[in-house]
Amino acid sequence: MAQVIINDLQDKIKVDRGLEELITKAVELTLNLEGADTKVEVSVALVDNAYIRELNKTYRGKDAPTDVLSFPIGEESLMDKNEEIERLLGDIVVSLEKAEEQANIYGHSFEREVIYLIVHGTLHLLGYDHENEEERKVMREKEERTLRALGLPREESGL
Repeated sequence: MAQVIINDLQDKIKVDRGLEELITKAVELTLNLEGADTKVEVSVALVDNAYIRELNKTYRGKDAPTDVLSFPIGEESLMDKNEEIERLLGDIVVSLEKAEEQANIYGHSFEREVIYLIVHGTLHLLGYDHENEEERKVMREKEERTLRALGLPREESGL
């Protein structure tokens, strides 16, 4: 099972235990459905628009807030007393403010939008991208497969 470390670094939107559990489940299910090694660590930072804007400017040269950023690590480290190797898969940063805005625009729940962004970010950590139409189609299908398995399909969101 993946170790998902969630850090709430914002104070604009309340994060409850239910959302944290859903985030963990979404990361784990995405890894399982992709046949990926689940003995990994994924860090999730929940931030506001100002925080993600600075990251977006620094790492992507875009001076604007975005919804999600992923930072694959791909390193290994020794973990726990058994000295089992747990791979550090990477970091996912989600702007909860942007997620709330987008949920309102698309007409679905805040939770569904956050989980979509988590699944999207996890797929990026696994090496998927959407630079062209073919990649975009593959990634969208994988996102929707995971969201359906979580009971949050696109069809129910009105999209």
